Amino acid sequence: MKVWRLVTLLLALWPGTVLFAQEPDAQEEEEIDWSMYDDLEFADEGAKRFCSSKINGLRPAQLISIGYDVQGPFSITAGAFGEGESAFSEHTRNVSLAHGMRVFTNVPVISRNNIIIQAGVNHWDQQFIFDDNPAADAEMHPLFRSLEYGGLRTTGVNTTIFKPFNEEQFVLLQASYDINGNYRWGSFQSPQYATWSAAALWGKRVSDTRQWAVGLSRTYRAGELNYIPVFLFNWTSRDNKWGTELLLPARGHVRYSFNPRSLLFAGWELEGNSYRLNNGGIDFGEGVDEVHLRRSELRFRLIYERSLINFIWISFQAGYRVNYLFDVDELEGGDEFFRGFFGDQPFLFQNDIGNPLYFNVSINLVSP
Repeated sequence: MKVWRLVTLLLALWPGTVLFAQEPDAQEEEEIDWSMYDDLEFADEGAKRFCSSKINGLRPAQLISIGYDVQGPFSITAGAFGEGESAFSEHTRNVSLAHGMRVFTNVPVISRNNIIIQAGVNHWDQQFIFDDNPAADAEMHPLFRSLEYGGLRTTGVNTTIFKPFNEEQFVLLQASYDINGNYRWGSFQSPQYATWSAAALWGKRVSDTRQWAVGLSRTYRAGELNYIPVFLFNWTSRDNKWGTELLLPARGHVRYSFNPRSLLFAGWELEGNSYRLNNGGIDFGEGVDEVHLRRSELRFRLIYERSLINFIWISFQAGYRVNYLFDVDELEGGDEFFRGFFGDQPFLFQNDIGNPLYFNVSINLVSP
């Protein structure tokens, strides 16, 4: 009993990077007999049966991930803003490299046949290396001073709940709390300026090869607060070679399986959040209150993942990063506001940013 409880504890997931745990084809796997993990939660034939959070062929869910992200050269043009002595003119600088670590954990804390609850933490770091170094220039645009002071960082916690009602229907709930800004190590900003996101989806596991769900999310993926509908669709072909892993509009991938331990993906992901830029005493001019960078980008990419040893996998990404939003808002009194897609509230200033190639590599501990 203790053994299968420990095994089922690792069968949870969330779409932080992936949505649901993999259910590999045991007949194709030679190194490990994956079939030993199948349907353990339904051993009692007299008990009520609940649908699983997985379907055949999906990539295994990442429990711990340590990665490194690199973006190639691009330019940033900071927009003009302010009046009189507090005015800043438009300024362009070239970034030779943007890079940083990405650490992610997503661990099941409760795993039963009628509910799965996960909890995790994450830390993303992006530092900017500029071609020039005018740090002594007192007139330098405050956007560049902010990026040089601490880069852009995100530190957060999240939780996910998968609740099945029967053999087909389920609800998926997710919430996250992130502190974002240009802070340095050991000098976290006030939680007053954190962001939080949440999503709720209802769906069906139609078969062992198909599941879908619809719902609503409160998100900062587009860079600023928004409320958008979401649609999940996971599908695997009968021979387990092809499939889709979609959570629209956040991400979408087509999957090809060389075998259960070697996977190739092609698709995109929308990444973004709102970052406080006032850390480090950066002055944005007289009378300007809390300042946030609304950052969002689309990443079109290829991903190759394979198992190194048992449940330790390696992942390689290569793609093209396209800017969606890189503009700056003033939050008077630190109070968030809703602009959505149709609001006409003006930005404090708007910027242009180039679109570079990017690369990412990570080592991951995955679930069975």
